[in-house]
Amino acid sequence: MAEKILMLALSPTMQNGKIIRWHKKEGDTISNGQTLCEVETDKATMEYESPVDGTLLKILVKEGGSASIGESIAVSGKKGENIEEYLGQQSLSSSTAKAQVDPKPMDKNESIPHITESRYKASPLARKMAQDAHVPLPSVQGTGPEGRIVKKDIEKFLQENKSVPLSPIKERPLALSETKTVDSQRVPLSQKRKIIAQRLTQSKFTAPHYYLKTSIAVKTLLEARKKLNQSLTQKLSLNAFLVKFCAEALKRHPQVHSGWREDSIERFSQIDIGLAVAQNDGLITPVVRNCGAKGIAEIDGELKILVEKALSNRLLPEEFQNATFTISNLGSYGIEEFTAIINPPGSAILAVGEVKKQPVVIEDKVAVEDIMKVTLSCDHRVIDGAVGASFLKDLKEMIENPILAIL
Repeated sequence: MAEKILMLALSPTMQNGKIIRWHKKEGDTISNGQTLCEVETDKATMEYESPVDGTLLKILVKEGGSASIGESIAVSGKKGENIEEYLGQQSLSSSTAKAQVDPKPMDKNESIPHITESRYKASPLARKMAQDAHVPLPSVQGTGPEGRIVKKDIEKFLQENKSVPLSPIKERPLALSETKTVDSQRVPLSQKRKIIAQRLTQSKFTAPHYYLKTSIAVKTLLEARKKLNQSLTQKLSLNAFLVKFCAEALKRHPQVHSGWREDSIERFSQIDIGLAVAQNDGLITPVVRNCGAKGIAEIDGELKILVEKALSNRLLPEEFQNATFTISNLGSYGIEEFTAIINPPGSAILAVGEVKKQPVVIEDKVAVEDIMKVTLSCDHRVIDGAVGASFLKDLKEMIENPILAIL
């Protein structure tokens, strides 16, 4: 008997997947656990294993096409089985359900583009509830079809944020130019880009960010790293040192190594530090697990493997999810300093800038020092200003005096 093969959630944040390549063609025999196709999720390209035994009778989503969680991507059954009647019944059922569940009245102003709220999919009732309660739609996680925001999403958001006063966000129509721009083009959003936009918008709107900045002298560290690299076959990266020093600072300041929950603050027991890595179509954060129990050489080796896998889009979900602290280093791009958005479930992220030679005053004398500017973004619900400042002070001392990190 024919049965649907559905798009399954391959990661906790996945809402839909894009078929990159089918490993089987129509008419091929398939077995439970056998690779059926490759699916691009919000963070990586993963193999989708067949959930059934039988024959692949029909591919419903071609290569390059996308399907939401729970939607059919193929049909399996017995070899030679006629599925035309089955497909007709499924199509009729889907059309009827859509007509009953998702009525969409025409808005007379629909053709006028707006910024903020109107760019987010929401049911009319959910949009009205959000407007009445002054809830910014970008901060709400939609659970309806294709991420659509529905009534229960607004209710959940209000329940989770009932102690936080929300300010209304006014919509402002975009200025419409009388002259059409002929050189512009619209680039379709990848699933990864959609999720990045959704998660970072939610983080920025729900977590009250504040920022602490400092300048760190890294000449001693760079000299120590140079000497180590001369005697080691493995060349240690600056990022490996930063991960290690952050892990040691987090041990001293468990309040920074925490996460906001609906009715509590979670103190993380294991230090899992993510390092933001740029990809062609977005950003991913490979995670070095249990950094507090590892040495710099071990951290460096793991980082190199993870970054290589990230750049080739081969990271597994457990290799990029749930960092408890994050580092974003844009120094290689010539950026002197910047601020970063917190990466949940953590409550802090360290933005690292370029190392530059600058004149400094040491014991009333001017000297040239290698200076690195860093900015710590903190969630004020979890980390008070003095706590964040104390963490950054200790981190600065360890980087400027590397021996402190191993004492």
